[in-house]
Order: sequence, then C-alpha cells, then structure tokens
Amino acid sequence: MATASSTHLHLPLLPLPHHRRRFSSPPAILLRRNRRSASVIVSVGADKLGDFGARDPFPAEIESNFGEKVVGFSDTEHKILIPNVRALALSQQECVPVSSLQAPMAEDEAQKLLKKVVGWRLVDDGRGEFKLQCLWKLRDFKCCVELINRISKVVENVGHFPDLHLEQPNQVRAELWTSPIGGLSMNDFIVAAKIDEIKTSDLAPRKRVWA
Repeated sequence: MATASSTHLHLPLLPLPHHRRRFSSPPAILLRRNRRSASVIVSVGADKLGDFGARDPFPAEIESNFGEKVVGFSDTEHKILIPNVRALALSQQECVPVSSLQAPMAEDEAQKLLKKVVGWRLVDDGRGEFKLQCLWKLRDFKCCVELINRISKVVENVGHFPDLHLEQPNQVRAELWTSPIGGLSMNDFIVAAKIDEIKTSDLAPRKRVWA
C-alpha cells in the first residue's frame, strides 16, 4: 500500500485480469487497481529513483569503482582547439606576400585545389604558366558592369587582384595568377573562393516560361 509520503497519479483504466497480478517494477513503485474510481493508481514512495535520465551513483556503485570500467573519466581534460589555416575554408583565409624566388604551384597541387572553387578552370598560356579562369554569362551589359563592381569591392582589401575582361555584351571573364612567380600561388585560389561567394543569381539571364 502507498504510504502518506507517496505521490498518486491517476491514469486511464487499463485492461486487467479478474484476479490480482503482481507487476515487476522497481521496489519503490507499486501498481494497484482502484475498483471504485475505475482507474489505476501508481504509487511512488519516498525511495524513488527520480526522473528518467542522469542520476547520482549509489554508494555501492562508487565503492565498485565502476567509473574505471567505462569509457571516459570524471577528470578527463577537454580542450577547445582553434582550427589552423589549413582547416579553414579558402574564402576565410587571407592572402600573404609572395616572394619572386618562390616556385609556382605544381599542376597536380593546383588540380586538387581546383575542386574547392566553383566554376574555375586551369588554363595554360602556352608558355607553361597556368592561370585560373572563370566565365560568367549574364543578362545584359549593365549586369556585367555590376558584377565587375561587386568583384572589385570583394578584392579591394585583399591585396591580390584578378584581371577582369568585359567580353561581348553579356560576358565577363576573370583570370587569376601570381605574376612575380609566373604561375599560380595559394593567393589565387583564396581570391577565387572569395569571388565564388558573390551573389550573381540576380544578374543571370531570365529563364523563358512557355505557356
């Protein structure tokens, strides 16, 4: 029977057999049927386990050193690691000065970095010097000028600038390379990634809708 310190919860009637049946439940929990109110009363004594979820270990559990038998310890040291430059996205990195004595980036390395920028391709100028190139086909001449202005704002404080060409009435071509070393450097891919983040959807040609 429930004691005076018990908490009573009235739950909807559950189908029970005609005879009394014992339930396998924690020692502090007692289920009984109240025939008068046609309900099932769950009585939780003072020695209840508490809410579902985490709880403090019992004294017997502490004495058994159970914490040494599971993964992790109470004295585990947690560190928040600040990502290094290589872990950052290209667009979040900054350009660095490049010495004329530095060798240009090898083609195989450039091909790997090319997968991290969108719409750019490697082009050979015919002298064995590689460049990054990107083309945009836009709606009209005004949209081309607007894109060039947006690119200018992005690279204004970067310190590394692309060559921008307005071709035809609705096409813009951008080329990136590091002239002091006669080829590509990490700066070219960083700027390409920053340019990739420029919004161009409002400048693209409108799609025709057929009735």
